[in-house]
Amino acid sequence: MSKAAVAERKIIHIDADCFYAAVETREDPGLQGKPVAVGGNERQRGVVATCNYEARSWGVHSAMPMAQALKLCPDLIVIHPKMDIYRQVSREIHAILQDYSDIIEPLSLDEAFLDVTASENCHGSATLMAQEIRSRVWQELRLVVSAGVAPNKFLAKIASDWRKPNGLFVITPAEVDEFVLQLPVTKLHGVGRVTAQKLERLGISDCATLRKFEPLQLIKHFGKFGERLWQLAHGRDERPVEANSRRQSVSVEQTFNQDLPDLAACLAQIPMLMESLNKRLARVGEEYRIDRPYVKIKFHDFTQTTLEQAGALVSQERYAMMLSAAYARGNKPVRLLGLGIRLEDLQGQAQQLELPFD
Repeated sequence: MSKAAVAERKIIHIDADCFYAAVETREDPGLQGKPVAVGGNERQRGVVATCNYEARSWGVHSAMPMAQALKLCPDLIVIHPKMDIYRQVSREIHAILQDYSDIIEPLSLDEAFLDVTASENCHGSATLMAQEIRSRVWQELRLVVSAGVAPNKFLAKIASDWRKPNGLFVITPAEVDEFVLQLPVTKLHGVGRVTAQKLERLGISDCATLRKFEPLQLIKHFGKFGERLWQLAHGRDERPVEANSRRQSVSVEQTFNQDLPDLAACLAQIPMLMESLNKRLARVGEEYRIDRPYVKIKFHDFTQTTLEQAGALVSQERYAMMLSAAYARGNKPVRLLGLGIRLEDLQGQAQQLELPFD
């Protein structure tokens, strides 16, 4: 796709505010104005899946251990997740989105990208569509969603977060350059803690500074991702909205109420984990082929490691060998174990092979 075509895109990112907690408050109005967190039991080492802004004002946030959240906010109301309800509400939101575009890429139950470039709704105005979507979700479902409108996915996602909660922010093509210049590098897609620290050591804290570096300089420091950094610093993102995202892996994880003290205790969990993994694998269609197995370990101090092996057979013995090697990297009590399988998408390959003959 040409750069001109990319520049003409109209992308909306929709993000439901505090989704699980908002659904719970809608179902029980008595929770209105009170700090609410949805997640696991603190006695079973649960974590916060999401929380409302009343809870956030106390310092509570997603992925925080529930026990810590309760220390910060003793009046926190903890609700066990009701995933069936959340999935149903998510479907209802997506039914509204489908009135505006057939090109929708769900990221999770509570957020999605829409490519409305060719949509004739609202006289073709992406801004008006975003306003209408937000209004309809509130009127029909009594839930609040924030929206970002921009020429690409990278900027649309940033925009949806710009005026949260209950916000709408628009970045027009003419405003991209000025907007991106002010962005801290931590806002760039794919920049995590380690990359941010490396950028900081180079004296790079914002996109204005990042732009002073040539692509080859960034590639030298960050490999292939260096070119991506350069593109994002200029507000460029050519990724299309993928309406039919394909599965890349299948996995199971188990967080334990008490730490597993040693390798033997970890190895004893493999049969149970494999039974669950095989059940999930049985639901994977024939358009996928098993590629390589992997294991994931999260130690008691929340450090984690993943190990995978190309060309390896999926067996209990193979997982035991991989788990032993991964455990040796930390050699300390274990909080979470996971087994998984990377998948090869045969259908996607077939579609790519067909392209030259179209």
